[in-house]
Amino acid sequence: MEEGERRRSPCSIPTRERVTLCDILFKSAVHDSKSVTQQSARVRTPRARMQGAAQATASADVAASIKRPAAPTPHNTPAANKAQRRALKPREGVKSLVRNASVAMTSPKLVGAIDQGTTSTRFILYRVVGDGVLQPLASHQMEHKQIYPKPGWCEHDPEEIYANTLTCIAKALEAVPGGATASDVACVGITNQRETTVAWSKRTGKPLHNAVVWLDMRTSDLCDSLTAEVMGGDKDAFRGVCGLPISTYFAGVKMRWLLDNCDAVKTAAAEGDLAFGTIDSWLLHKLTGAKAHVTDVTNASRTMLMDLATQTWHEPTAEKLGVPIDSLPSIVSCAEEYGVLAEGALSGVKLTGCLGDQHAATLGQRCDVGGAKNTYGTGCFMLLNTGDEKVESTHGLLTTMAWRLGKDAKPVYALEGSVAIAGAGVQWLRDNLGVIKSASDVEPLAASVPDVGGVYFVPAFSGLFAPRWRPDARGVCVGLTQFTTKAHLARALLEAICFQTVDVLEAMRKDAKDLDMTALHVDGGATANGLLMQTQADLLGVRVFRPANVETTAMGAALAAGVGAGLFSERAAFEENPADEAIADDAWLKDELANRAYFEPAIGADERARRYAGWCDAVERSLNLAPQQGE
Repeated sequence: MEEGERRRSPCSIPTRERVTLCDILFKSAVHDSKSVTQQSARVRTPRARMQGAAQATASADVAASIKRPAAPTPHNTPAANKAQRRALKPREGVKSLVRNASVAMTSPKLVGAIDQGTTSTRFILYRVVGDGVLQPLASHQMEHKQIYPKPGWCEHDPEEIYANTLTCIAKALEAVPGGATASDVACVGITNQRETTVAWSKRTGKPLHNAVVWLDMRTSDLCDSLTAEVMGGDKDAFRGVCGLPISTYFAGVKMRWLLDNCDAVKTAAAEGDLAFGTIDSWLLHKLTGAKAHVTDVTNASRTMLMDLATQTWHEPTAEKLGVPIDSLPSIVSCAEEYGVLAEGALSGVKLTGCLGDQHAATLGQRCDVGGAKNTYGTGCFMLLNTGDEKVESTHGLLTTMAWRLGKDAKPVYALEGSVAIAGAGVQWLRDNLGVIKSASDVEPLAASVPDVGGVYFVPAFSGLFAPRWRPDARGVCVGLTQFTTKAHLARALLEAICFQTVDVLEAMRKDAKDLDMTALHVDGGATANGLLMQTQADLLGVRVFRPANVETTAMGAALAAGVGAGLFSERAAFEENPADEAIADDAWLKDELANRAYFEPAIGADERARRYAGWCDAVERSLNLAPQQGE
């Protein structure tokens, strides 16, 4: 393959942005190889250095120059991908920091990223060290309270999230080596937990109810009645417009529930004082001093209310859901100026990027057309970039936006499979059962037994998402005997995360018939768990590739912000441009190669099929277990 072809391969993993960040969800950032058992992983790394693995096999000596060797890459048809990639041209008048020395010397050199997740908020500052090349400098993270009013319900306090955001910004700025001020920061991007819905007063700016979280199940009966009474029994009636089925997952039905069940929301709607939004809208509203009521196309695409073709609110759908259009934010692109921060340590800095978390992770992985990634966080989320083609799924996946990087940029679409419970299952073992003291304990506990001992754990705590979409499912453990220990339960949970990913990938292969996946690219805090990654490779039957920087969500927000602020072009976000060695830290550049890992399948096809059949049987036993209304 020619060099020019290789450097443009879809979902390529450029060396420049791969760096391990602190405070990952599973809090198992570094594992000494002596502390992990033989079951952890069979791994190949460029320098035989990996985290959370039992055994690392050294590959050939790393070249002295800091240049990424070709990594295995999922792809569709190469010719189609090449044509799509060439269609993305730099925006008019954009000059990179590296190519324009005077800009590099005089402009602010830092980009910030707010990463607001389901369990915590973090802020990361990056130094611009090349054309689309970002080096992490400092970060701060804070957890927020999980509120469970009833079984299956989950809420967050919007004011707590905003306060934590301001604190994280201030603490990260203080942590920059050598110090930094707002004048050093060119722009800030936002990425957020999607679908989580906030209602607030336009007049006072105060929340009218706690945020209803994406995994909350309170709208189950509402979805059933909408399907039966409004849509004639067809839960896919809206798919042609918004790409989504009627489901508790999406923001539109959460808005309707708040209108039906919260008096403050009802009153505000009647008085024209109601503002709805997902977490991105709430943060942008607060950070700009109430001057912005906007949402980007990726978050809007998760409401059931946006027309994917036009990226505008679809009034007939909003009318059927009973959501007033005047309560909704304006839809904007993922890379443009939305306003400036009105308070806090970065007051006066521009806000120029915004994407939902999974879209940001896909961008942070540099997934071009045909590229796919899987993020392991609270849930699991696999996205396949389908370019300018809206692929309508017939196998339980979602058609969604990937991004639109600029007001005049072309929209890019994706197929997505979403799994509700991944890292949240480990939190459940820790917080609800007390099986482990910290999330990082799950790997050595699970690795203390050679297998699951016949146990299958289906963590359908809030139903099953893609590809089955069964809100009536509930969690079950199958195959328990007197031999079963907490170690078997822990290992069965890790396998459940992997089996759910297999479910999604199989559906993706059916929908995207040209997909020829040779490797799964992974990110998110849970990928530090080497046993989990090895199990994933075994059960998928394909290589798993883990980059050095597994926290790509914030990276995607920072890239979008850089494009929105004109620091570099959209094309630069996907190209392998070199870092400026006069600016970038040499140790960081070298670690970019040293900390990547490959996990190869270590079981045969027959065993893989046997174990997957057992999983499918266990899933069947989890169905129809949700309590009926009034129980």
